[in-house]
Amino acid sequence: MEQFVKERRDAPAGFFEAEAAGLAWLAEAGGARVVRVLAVEPGRIALERIDTGRADAADAAAFGTALAVTHDAGAAAFGAPPDGWDGPVFIGRRRQPCEPTATWGAFYAQQRVRPFLAPALAARHLAPGGAEVVNAACDLIAAGAFDDDDEPARLHGDLWAGNVLFSPGGVVLIDPAAHGGHRETDLAMLELFGCPYLDSIRAAYEARHPLRSGWRERLPLHQLHPLAVHAAGHGEAYGSALVEAARRVLALA
Repeated sequence: MEQFVKERRDAPAGFFEAEAAGLAWLAEAGGARVVRVLAVEPGRIALERIDTGRADAADAAAFGTALAVTHDAGAAAFGAPPDGWDGPVFIGRRRQPCEPTATWGAFYAQQRVRPFLAPALAARHLAPGGAEVVNAACDLIAAGAFDDDDEPARLHGDLWAGNVLFSPGGVVLIDPAAHGGHRETDLAMLELFGCPYLDSIRAAYEARHPLRSGWRERLPLHQLHPLAVHAAGHGEAYGSALVEAARRVLALA
């Protein structure tokens, strides 16, 4: 089997090990296919090489169904890391908390949005006034305004199009930030950054697991996390988008 090797001499402790644990946990769900880990050690991970191909609607639909199966496999709690993993977790190169929490809102606000506000402020990608708007939205979220009775889903956690590989054998997922969360968060990231045949993915997902009414209106809520991450490292435009999303969240209340 051909390998694709990633190496990072300056990788923080647990960086590639967390990726391997997330891939294994997602694979155990028996839903969406994930890249196979061949070997992992500090600073290095070897994966199967995935040949990419042209995207098509049939593969997208099959992925939508499979993603619902992965989500439905569940997690021990909101904020739970992959089973058997108690080290740090990462999104991109940024460390983020992953501590089991009783409610989704408390987890999401405290562990997925707020940790990235200080770096965004320090980088001057987010103004203090904008941070106040985001924190107000986080207060609302943490208080349970958007909690429902959905069980914790098994999330990929960084589900943008670059991590959704269309291959000759169907879609393969790479580079997770896997954890227990709300299913709409993965889907909202696909909406935020786009994905080939997204309508086919979503329709097939809903045929397997219908989404709650109002999911379109809640997209900004679930996009706060990726926007906050990008505001911390990718420029003022993401800071502005984060504040606008927070305003839309406040308007939902």
